Amino acid sequence: MGLTSETTVYVLAAVAAGCVALLVWVWPRLASAGLWQVLGRLAAIGVTQVTILAAFACALNSSYQFFGSWGELFGNVDTAPVDLTQAVGDGGPGPIDGVSAKGALIQPAGNEQLSRVSGLPTGPAAVNGRVESVRVIGRRTGVVDPAFVYLPPQYFQKAYQLQRFPVIVALSGYPGSIFNLAQHLRVSQIAGQLQKSGRMQPTIVVMIRPTVAPPRDTECVDVPGGPQTETFLAQDLPDALRSAYRVGHDANAWGVMGYSSGGSCSLQLAMRDPHVYTTAAALSPDYKVKDDPTTGNLFGNGPDRVKRVNEHDLMWRLQHLPVPPVSVLVAESKHGERGYAQTVAFIKAVKAPMRVASILPEQGSHNFPTWVREMPAALTWMNQQLTFPQDLAIRHHPKQKAPAATGRPAPGHTSNVRAGGPEPTPTEAKRR
Repeated sequence: MGLTSETTVYVLAAVAAGCVALLVWVWPRLASAGLWQVLGRLAAIGVTQVTILAAFACALNSSYQFFGSWGELFGNVDTAPVDLTQAVGDGGPGPIDGVSAKGALIQPAGNEQLSRVSGLPTGPAAVNGRVESVRVIGRRTGVVDPAFVYLPPQYFQKAYQLQRFPVIVALSGYPGSIFNLAQHLRVSQIAGQLQKSGRMQPTIVVMIRPTVAPPRDTECVDVPGGPQTETFLAQDLPDALRSAYRVGHDANAWGVMGYSSGGSCSLQLAMRDPHVYTTAAALSPDYKVKDDPTTGNLFGNGPDRVKRVNEHDLMWRLQHLPVPPVSVLVAESKHGERGYAQTVAFIKAVKAPMRVASILPEQGSHNFPTWVREMPAALTWMNQQLTFPQDLAIRHHPKQKAPAATGRPAPGHTSNVRAGGPEPTPTEAKRR
């Protein structure tokens, strides 16, 4: 039985109920004052409480997918060796071409989690699009991470068969999973609705978790002597996607977004790796990476530790390092979330050539209902920053008509975006 399966939840619930019934039945026999009776009462209470807690924890994990397997729960991460790194081609309009080949960087994965997500596209892919369950193999890092990939209907249509598409990489929080992105944040469903209504250009959305070494929270940092999360997300993931899908080759076709710690990672990736991601959207992020009990020592020891700590402090970067030419969006509720003051300070610190937009609702919490309200505006804004089409092969096919590319806003543009609305609404613009 899998850790996230409903069968496991029902079995643990039945065991807990049985322990409660057994406790009621044996309690009279343990009511005397003898040593063994006292120890028996303590053991019975302890076992009953453990089974009840295990059932609740399993049900919660099944709903939110904090850990996807028993191995992850106990820290046993898949580190399958990678012995072949050849590209798989551009990927055609059917199943991922060649991903079943040994050593491919994108490989099919089981769809147990995907089958539990509601509202995913069904029917002909050329009409409704498709979501695929895959696993990503990190050529440099050896990381093996599950992902859901949303492919828009145009990806499968003949008129777009030469086009490479822009990409939005969506990151979950800690210790969240891709199930959270698909079911609770509804990334692919909202993107599909926006694209179908014409408010968002055809875009591939990749849902992946930054927790590459569960249960450790690496905060998207390359840990000295430990997990290389930044390298995986900034190098391995783009290389793997380019090997299997028709995705843009230029950085202006790539964006990254996330919620909570996934939002923090998004800002870190855009500002630290602007040659990879030129656009980022962060819902309820932090602006500085710190060590805590879930992260352990992220920056190592020795003389370079202070330098590494500072370089993962985004406010420090804005004050002491060249500002990258990227566009970022930050979202934080004025009342109900704790990071509003830090978000306002970050917005004020941004200067050209970096651009910043914001979603600042009056009320909200650090939870999925708030982030779902912000998703349409965040996705629409992100998509306006990304360039489409992205295919040099079009030069060799002059008769092939391509959609017009989307322009970028002027440098130094700052805007507020309406939370929960279908379109981002700039309310002010100024140069910094």
